[in-house]
Amino acid sequence: MTVAHQSIDTRVRPHNAGPSAVWSSGGAAYDEVSRGILDAIEHAVNRLAPSPGMRVLDVATGTGWAARRLAERGFDVTGADFAPDLLSAARDLASARGLDIPFLEEDAEAMSFEDGAFDAVISTFGVMFSQRPEDVAAELARVCRPGGRLVLAVWTPDSNVFEMFKVIKGYMAPPAGEPPPSPFEWGRPERVHALLGDAFDLGFERGISFYREPDAQAAWKTFSEGYGPVRTLAGKLDPERRKRFEADFVAFHERFGDELGITVPRDYWIVHGTRR
Repeated sequence: MTVAHQSIDTRVRPHNAGPSAVWSSGGAAYDEVSRGILDAIEHAVNRLAPSPGMRVLDVATGTGWAARRLAERGFDVTGADFAPDLLSAARDLASARGLDIPFLEEDAEAMSFEDGAFDAVISTFGVMFSQRPEDVAAELARVCRPGGRLVLAVWTPDSNVFEMFKVIKGYMAPPAGEPPPSPFEWGRPERVHALLGDAFDLGFERGISFYREPDAQAAWKTFSEGYGPVRTLAGKLDPERRKRFEADFVAFHERFGDELGITVPRDYWIVHGTRR
């Protein structure tokens, strides 16, 4: 069965070229960032509750954690992302485990898959960072067949991830023109209903993901090496501001110190739906 019309040209929309490069910059090191959300990824995969023979699409797959978990359970899964270096790492990681997963370069705002190509669609903390949420919502609905399943994991606006992003934002230059919408709007059920409620019967369940590191400095290493927005920002700052950025980032994570190192509770929603 053919689920996509691929061309040799990139499918990334022009306004997403910059974000694509930012997220791609983490490369294989991004997999360590994803390691920190494995409990939430497992929650999302379990809530999707796929059945044998289902065709599953993992949107904004990153280095492919959710896709690998699904493939290891024997499901037919395709991973899609607009960050080529993350996709390259996803292919290597899947191949090392003997998993045959197509990882395709796709822009979540305008995917090349046919209408209703998938029985289930999942995205774990991915599509919430899109520049144009209405376009992404339309695409999620378009590629999911009637009766198909949708599961999204999204950070809440009162989460410690939001608090971490406030530290990051403090070192970012003001955006040129109108800023993109906050990704944390996806953490408000009323906003998700506005985006997806016409196409899906929706439900919500709250979860807490626990990010663990041996110490706060290890959190800086993980994010400054593998998390595209932090890596890119740190690379643009002059040495003194970069040093202050690192100190503030470490100080934030030190607030969650315990006898194990650091343990950061991070609240999220699992959004689950059935396509009408």
